[in-house]
Amino acid sequence: MITAIASLTILGAILGLILGVAARVFRVEGNALVAELTDILPGSQCGQCGFPGCSGAAQALAEGHAPVTLCPPGGRAVALALAAKLGVEADVSGVQDARPMIAEVREELCIGCTRCFKVCPTDAIMGAAQQIHSVFREACTACGKCEAVCPTESITLQPVQLTLHAWYWHKPVTQTTIAA
Repeated sequence: MITAIASLTILGAILGLILGVAARVFRVEGNALVAELTDILPGSQCGQCGFPGCSGAAQALAEGHAPVTLCPPGGRAVALALAAKLGVEADVSGVQDARPMIAEVREELCIGCTRCFKVCPTDAIMGAAQQIHSVFREACTACGKCEAVCPTESITLQPVQLTLHAWYWHKPVTQTTIAA
């Protein structure tokens, strides 16, 4: 038994050493601009922009394939910050500052069809077939995908009620946004 433990320990150490060396030798440097743009985006990974998460949107912005006004949850502030970072002009006249929203299920209308939680990108909806569904407030990004597929219109996006539980301090102004 000691031989087996010793051989597995040695094998694990050797393979770990090989993986560590391979990680350093074959490391791929990422685009620094994409990382900075990802930091500017809200990070909700909702997909409302049409890209697979905020990193996909940042990649498209860095390549010039997307407008700086692509993020609905970010609103004008994010569009202006992205324009300042990329050095382009941004027409924010059509961009609305969205209020924080959350999906809510009206239990008397829910039939438990499971369409809503199959399309939810953040797994914020809990339920099973033929049972009433509910929404995890902390995980919901208010992307509206569940609202669009609900056959009974039992899911609606509602503004988040300002309570001590839902209130948060807005991000402080950074030096990069002051310079813009």
